Amino acid sequence: TVVSRVVLRLKSRGVIVGGCVTTERRLKGQRVGFDVRDLTNGTQGELASVSAPMGPRVGKYRVSLTGMASVGARGLTDAAARSEVIVIDEVGPMELVSPEFRRAVRACIDSGKPILAVLHERMEDDLLIEMRAKAAIMAVELNNRDEVVDRLASEILAALGAGKPS
Repeated sequence: TVVSRVVLRLKSRGVIVGGCVTTERRLKGQRVGFDVRDLTNGTQGELASVSAPMGPRVGKYRVSLTGMASVGARGLTDAAARSEVIVIDEVGPMELVSPEFRRAVRACIDSGKPILAVLHERMEDDLLIEMRAKAAIMAVELNNRDEVVDRLASEILAALGAGKPS
């Protein structure tokens, strides 16, 4: 993905990157849920599942508030405190039903550090509106992925360089 390629590029330049990413979980070709992974320590937990008996419902999935708190929110809180760049993949309806995740996103925004975030395109939420207002938005399409990776990595490195003494 674009996010993972930018993360690799930043890490290869010695940048401390933290936060969390989500991945699909598939069974026999069908999407059955999503997992969340902490970029700092590799801890993985369930974000949502079609078979979970409890949790807030978003579409056909039930969100694991435990997984979101123990992996997603914790990863973001740690990144806000210890990383140079914060990754949030993604901020959407499933993630935002978790109060802990919302608080962790707030901590990331308040940290003033560069944030590489995937924002749900059509969702309206106070956090998303605030993040969009402060962001350089880049649409990723099949024909511009390489260019977007280059541009994002360059802009983040420039932002980091501007904040460091020479």
